[in-house]
Amino acid sequence: MQFDPKELEQSAIYKLLTGSVIPRPIGWISTIDEEGINNLAPFSYFNILGDDPPHVMFSTRRDNNSNKDTLNNVLANKQFVVNMVTENVVEAMNTTAASVASDIDEFQLAKVTPIPSVLVKPMRVKESPIHFECEMVHHYFLEDHNQGGACVVIGRIVMMHFDDKVLLDDYKINMENYKPVSRLAGSNYSKIGEIFSIKRS
Repeated sequence: MQFDPKELEQSAIYKLLTGSVIPRPIGWISTIDEEGINNLAPFSYFNILGDDPPHVMFSTRRDNNSNKDTLNNVLANKQFVVNMVTENVVEAMNTTAASVASDIDEFQLAKVTPIPSVLVKPMRVKESPIHFECEMVHHYFLEDHNQGGACVVIGRIVMMHFDDKVLLDDYKINMENYKPVSRLAGSNYSKIGEIFSIKRS
């Protein structure tokens, strides 16, 4: 089978892409609005972009041509925090995936603990073992869309936080203690399964 995206319903494109580009890391993005209200939402259109200097990206869909609170907050103050999702916070993360009013504090909704960042205003999720404080350096609205498209946000990591329990010597990550969760399709998620190594030539 082959598919021309221009001839498919948007829902079909979504299912094909999110079902095949897997597993995807989850960026649990915390932001803050101009009134000081915390926002917390997960994004699986997320990844690192480079390490010199360190940057991450996430993309937020704009259903019905409307920005999500996360995007509005980032565009307003150009700051966000990435809280990595692990097995112990996956239920809380799922709670924050719901669409709620902009005056709702998702930290309270998900019953997670906000702790201050060092260099940016958005709070960090205490229960997450890894946080990246970020400053937005670029954003791009996808063109030629039918229902609102999406906006890609690129942020420079200005501070990194790691719980000692997930660190090994020489800055390596202890996967047994980290226990990351990734996104599949629909309501499915994935834990780390079998790990194997292939040496690069």
